Amino acid sequence: MAARNKARKRAFQILFEADQRGTTVQTVLADWIRHSRTDTRQPPVTEYTMELVEGYAQYAARIDDLISTYSVDWEIDRMPVVDRNIIRLSTYELVWVDGTPDAVVIDEAVQLAKEFSTDESPSFVNGMLGRFKELKPNLRRE
Repeated sequence: MAARNKARKRAFQILFEADQRGTTVQTVLADWIRHSRTDTRQPPVTEYTMELVEGYAQYAARIDDLISTYSVDWEIDRMPVVDRNIIRLSTYELVWVDGTPDAVVIDEAVQLAKEFSTDESPSFVNGMLGRFKELKPNLRRE
């Protein structure tokens, strides 16, 4: 598995855990970093994982607004927790990170949905991110 793929998966897991625990992603990230230093079984938290989590945290309110605005018939709080956090993380990377091609971000998000969520989730994630890809130039300016 490529390094960035692993970093995305870990970042998703951190967002998911924070959502489940009702705490901030920064708290969970700090926990993961601390555990990776003391437990040899815990994989290290890479720079890219930290960049994704911290970047998401910077735009979290805006990202949730976008998801709420553009998800048809789905309130963000009623979405499956896995899907919500895959979309959150991928929206950050898609809209605000320039170093990764859009198609890669979307494909990786769909793969996470296939691995961790329901049979319907990959198409839902793909549809949401496809919409954000179309709107990307305007989303960054807003």
